[in-house]
Amino acid sequence: MILLFTGNGKGKTTATLGLALRASGWDKKVIILQFVKEESWPEGARKAIRENLPHITIEALGSGFVGIMGDKKTKEEHQKSARKALQRATEVIESKKYNIVILDEILGALHGELIGRKDMEDIIRIYLAMNSNQDLDLVLTGRNAPEWLIKKADLVTEMKEIKHPFQKGIRAKKGLDF
Repeated sequence: MILLFTGNGKGKTTATLGLALRASGWDKKVIILQFVKEESWPEGARKAIRENLPHITIEALGSGFVGIMGDKKTKEEHQKSARKALQRATEVIESKKYNIVILDEILGALHGELIGRKDMEDIIRIYLAMNSNQDLDLVLTGRNAPEWLIKKADLVTEMKEIKHPFQKGIRAKKGLDF
């Protein structure tokens, strides 16, 4: 199945982490490829997974959040990282080593034009070609899912922001948000 977690609200990555945890409890092999977050960005989930959950692999492949949080990288640098993440996603899907492949923030990379529609269509095509036994699930996260991708997905969940502490100037909280 293709699962899509989108919307402007908090919880897209968090939902996939819960999904990965549940799957690992059934000895399923899960890989999470983070398209935006970079390895130097501290994150409790990555630390916990690497130290405690051998059935889950997580790789931070991005160059950070584009244009925010003091980002000084060029769009080309972000595009280069996104292309490497796409290549890694292709390798992972074709390897058939995993039951669940999570492409975290790939929709943000698509919306921000770090990757193109054709790149996303290629990933879907490769996934469908490699999944003849229905033993692989593909999970895509990020804001601004395009309508054409929503139509291709089997499950779509939209996280909607109603209220967020950031609106009051409260910054992300260690252990709760990262």
